[in-house]
Amino acid sequence: MDFLISGLSAKPFQHLFGLSEQELDEQNIIRYTVDTCPGFPDRIEMRDAEIGETLLLLNYQHQPASTPYQASHAIFVLEGAKKTYQETNKIPQVLSIRPQSLRGFDQGGMLVQAEIANGEKELTRMIKQLFTNRQVAYIHTHNAKQGCYSGLIERA
Repeated sequence: MDFLISGLSAKPFQHLFGLSEQELDEQNIIRYTVDTCPGFPDRIEMRDAEIGETLLLLNYQHQPASTPYQASHAIFVLEGAKKTYQETNKIPQVLSIRPQSLRGFDQGGMLVQAEIANGEKELTRMIKQLFTNRQVAYIHTHNAKQGCYSGLIERA
């Protein structure tokens, strides 16, 4: 069973790129300059930012469905990112080096099934296992430790 992993579009964040610290502060956004790698996972290009790059830490509503599972959390976006990660049957390193919480939702945004996976092989196996459940329309993956939204997984 094929699956597609997607990062976020840069478009909703582009107006934030290059804002002053004061302008970011007014929106509860923090700019970080990367000083260690890995450690700052970008949700657009789905990679760990390199030392010296800047990211914005902001709150993002990753589950907008009108259900009890509606949710938002802090995420990093690479300042100046343009290319949204989208790959079929390929687990990006930013996911494989961190334990992931996989949350399978139905078309209405209700949680159907959830699993924890660690490493490329286990992530691939658990994604395929979740998609054997026909009720699972899509999967959100989150960093299991911090709880941050990591990406969207759909059937390809």
